[in-house]
Amino acid sequence: MSKNFEIGQSIQVLDDNLDGIIVAIDMPYITIETTDGFIIRFRESEIIPAISNTIKEKLIDVSYQKGLEKEPKVKPKTARVKPKERNLPPMEVDLHIEKLVKSYRHMTNHDILTLQVDTAERQLLFAISKRIPKIVFIHGVGEGVLKDELYYLFNRYDGIKFYSADYQKYGAGATEVYVYQNAQRK
Repeated sequence: MSKNFEIGQSIQVLDDNLDGIIVAIDMPYITIETTDGFIIRFRESEIIPAISNTIKEKLIDVSYQKGLEKEPKVKPKTARVKPKERNLPPMEVDLHIEKLVKSYRHMTNHDILTLQVDTAERQLLFAISKRIPKIVFIHGVGEGVLKDELYYLFNRYDGIKFYSADYQKYGAGATEVYVYQNAQRK
């Protein structure tokens, strides 16, 4: 068990704009349920206790609180994508730094770029593991440094195809990635 965290505690992720509730502790990993309902594992060093308790009130109803003492059910890793789900709108990941951290004044340009690329890779791996077929990375126009780094990252994976996202919706500042069923790192 962790010394600093306990099941049911509200937390925030350090390098991502995520809040959630701890649902399992399996050191060195802590599994959280985000306010969006996603189950994600983090290392203990990647999370901090939440500043307010309002997240917990939004996320957990009374019946779920009673079930927190039990072990969380492990869902099967392979989920079949239903035909009607294939045409759902793509998952969107906004990589603008102000969307990722509350304050970035203390960060260098290198730190910012590293955080953005790490976030993109984590979200790409999440999409691959959950068999989400389309994901849009919103990187902005700028000088193209982040876009070039994203393309370098995407080229390291087999089974994905990437291209400029819908211009009418995103302008020139987004890239859409299509994930094939058997995508994996080269």
